[in-house]
Order: sequence, then structure tokens, then C-alpha cells
Amino acid sequence: MESPPPPRPGATRRRARDLGIVVGSCGTGPLNTITDVPGVRVGHTTVRRPPDVHSGVTAVVPDLVGPRTPLPAGVFTGNGYGKLIGTTQLAELGALETPVLLTSTLSAFRVADALVGWMLERPGCEEVRSLNPVVGECNDGFLSDIRARPVHEEHVRAALDTASGGPVAEGCVGAGTGTVALGFKAGVGTASRVPDVGGRRFTVGVLVQANFGGTLRVLGRTLTPPSPGVAPDGPGPDADVGSCMIVVATDAPLDPRQLTRVARRAVFALARTGSAYSHGSGDYAVALGTRPDAGRPVADADLGPLFEAVLDGVEEAVLNSLLAASTTTGFGGRTVPALAADALVAALAGPVPGCGDR
Repeated sequence: MESPPPPRPGATRRRARDLGIVVGSCGTGPLNTITDVPGVRVGHTTVRRPPDVHSGVTAVVPDLVGPRTPLPAGVFTGNGYGKLIGTTQLAELGALETPVLLTSTLSAFRVADALVGWMLERPGCEEVRSLNPVVGECNDGFLSDIRARPVHEEHVRAALDTASGGPVAEGCVGAGTGTVALGFKAGVGTASRVPDVGGRRFTVGVLVQANFGGTLRVLGRTLTPPSPGVAPDGPGPDADVGSCMIVVATDAPLDPRQLTRVARRAVFALARTGSAYSHGSGDYAVALGTRPDAGRPVADADLGPLFEAVLDGVEEAVLNSLLAASTTTGFGGRTVPALAADALVAALAGPVPGCGDR
């Protein structure tokens, strides 16, 4: 762990790198977000009606995507206890026709319908008669009244219409408003890397909707809620339930088979953070290429640095989702604590449990 730099101007919560927590040796893009990948925008709509509703929708929007201009994509299912709408066509054809949207479990179907309506209104889609919307979800029912299905068409359209490049809001926002991971309040997190791939530099960015069980690991250290100085207020969600949705974007010219390999590494990376991959967890990754015609294809033998970049990026994005989140009291009076940055730094600086001086 490096010495923490001063917090970023205007930052209300510090990201992992602001605390000196650096995952891997590969450099990041300018913002260390998925929007560092050229042509990728992100939009959020947060739906919050305290105390019972803490939900929303997040849109990852590649500029060039559409039914007439599909982008190469791959998908990987780490554990299939979830609803990733559109996955069969992604697996069969390796073609992404829409933005990728993330939301709450019981709102996923409304979100998919709203995405179809929005897409049919896009220029060039006047004669479209078939469309494959891609919508992922996590269950935010521990902190939000999930049966209310609070995410509606206007929220989806707002996320899509306001999607932009530049900084990406993290933590309790959009699809991450009510999510919980590894015993702490979590949410949306993002990161990027710029690896050298076969003598060429490309950008790979990731965005996670973190909502999974397990025991938090940071830089290989296991940390439970009491160990970073945060005591949970009441019981948390069952450790064997939860999910994580991951979106990976890259400007490297990869084909769908290679992007499927990338998606696998994204799900594998959750193990670094302490994921339990339990029976009740829906762990999915969608990987997409934004510039399939950007020069000669990447050889499989050259993919190692890009795989490592994805592993590092997902690990850091999960940490960012935790550090950006705020302690939340929600449905049924349940409270989930945030991961306290100062306590985390102190815990990482302390002795490793069970390892005394020799």
C-alpha cells in the first residue's frame, strides 16, 4: 500500500487510490473509470423514497451501438441465480444491439421494455422489427421495498438521455442505491486500465453493481465489518445470497470469442475481493468492444496483459463501490454500514492477524 495522497478537490468520499490502495502495476486512464474507453458514456437515475425505497437504474451506453450497427460482445455466467435479460443472443451471436442497463431484480422487466421503446425511437431504427435488450439486475430487497418495483420508464429514459462521458458517480447511485456487498453498504464502482497488448496500447474499463456475499479482502487482507472499526447495526443480509453485475468495455479490436474470455476474467476477479460465489448469487459479466475495426485483430497469445488489466480493474472497482457508498437505513429499519476509509487504512497498516513477530 502506498502513502495516501490528499483527497481529490471536491471529493466527498475517497476512492481506493486516494487512500494509497493500488491494485496491480498497470496504469489507469485519465479518470480511472469505464468512460476512459472512447465512445462509452454512463448515466444514472436514482430512485429514493426514504425510508422504504432505495433503488435506481444505471446505463452503460456505447455511442455506436444499435440493431443496425451491433458491437462485438461476450458474456460469462459465474453463477446463474439471476436475471440477465438478452444473454442467449449475446452467447449465440456475440452481438450487442443496445446499451447495457443495470437495475433492481423485480424492475428488470420494466427496464427492458423501456429500453426497447427508447431504442425504437433512435434514428435509423424506423424499420427495426427485432431487438435484443440487455438488462442485468441485483436484488436490493434488503434495503429497498423491492416488491414496489419503483423503477419506471421515465427513470430509464432519464438514465439513457443523460448518459455522458467524464467522471462517473459511484456508490449509492443508480442501480447501486440499495445494494450491499461483503457486509458493507456497496453500490456502483468503476475503474480502468491502459495495458500494452502486443505492442499496442488499449484502454479497458469496468463498471460493477456490487451486491454479493463473502468476506472482504483488500490487498490480500481479510477484513470483516468489525475489523475496519465498523460494527453492523443489526443482522445483515444472508451471506449466501447476493449478486454482482459487471460491464467491461474496451477499444481493443477483439472478436466475440475473445470478449467472452475477457468476461470470464471479470467474474474470476471477484474472488480477489472475497466473493463467496454462493448458490443464491447471480454473478455475470458482459464484455463489449467499442472499436472492432481498430486495426489488426489482437492475437490470443497477446491477451495476457489485457486479462490482467481486467482482473485488477474489477478488484479496484469493487473497492471503489464500497468506499463511495454511505451508511444507509432502509426498508424495515435495516441499517448497513459504509466501509470507513480511515478505519480501513488503519486496519491495513496493522499486523496481519495470526502473524506475530518472529
